[in-house]
Amino acid sequence: MMETQPPFSIHINIWLETAEGEVAISPWRMHLLETVAKEGSISAAAKAMHIQYRLAWQRIHEMEERLGMSLVETTIGGRGGGGARLTPQAQRLIEHVRTMFDAIEACAQEQGVAQLRHLEEIFHS
Repeated sequence: MMETQPPFSIHINIWLETAEGEVAISPWRMHLLETVAKEGSISAAAKAMHIQYRLAWQRIHEMEERLGMSLVETTIGGRGGGGARLTPQAQRLIEHVRTMFDAIEACAQEQGVAQLRHLEEIFHS
């Protein structure tokens, strides 16, 4: 019988859906917004995340529609080029969603550790 212990750790993926079952907020979407804020444009954020501009724009548009609020303000290009910045609502949303996701993650870790011990006992029986 094999006596090696599998190195388990607990991971969860959290997202918020609308009543219609459409993803409104997820860690990836929050990362997209944070990257827009950091890079100063949707196209630069898309490049930094190694995704197409169209996908970044679509996900931002979906979030805005599903949440019923504006998240990104854009400026048309010119000499200095265009740009994008998060609205104050988007900044507050990110802060509170991150706090909520962190709390859920902490709860999952706390509650899951005991169950993980029981699971590991199964491998050693």
